[in-house]
Amino acid sequence: MPTKRLLPDDPLGFIRRCVRERKILWTYHANMRLHGRFLDRRSILDAVEVFEIIESYPDDKYLPSYLVHGQIDEMAFHVLFAADVAGDNVRVVTSYRPDPGDWEQDLKTRRMP
Repeated sequence: MPTKRLLPDDPLGFIRRCVRERKILWTYHANMRLHGRFLDRRSILDAVEVFEIIESYPDDKYLPSYLVHGQIDEMAFHVLFAADVAGDNVRVVTSYRPDPGDWEQDLKTRRMP
């Protein structure tokens, strides 16, 4: 019998709490991409207070996920967090610095094709 997909009541609050409490799993993909994208874990952890959810994917393949915009100093970045409510943690699926060609000036809104 499949388990019921659990969505966080407050996705941003859940993500922030998990990051603050270091209840984070870094996927292999995320670890590989961080170095090549000149983004480090510390930047993601330090930006927790300015996180904003810019896209939600409640029906994502394995867990509900949320694309989060963060910024540290003048550097904006995006992190895709998967929310594991049952396990009380988040998974960093990927992170990157948004391409201005794909995003509006605010780097929070996708440009339409």
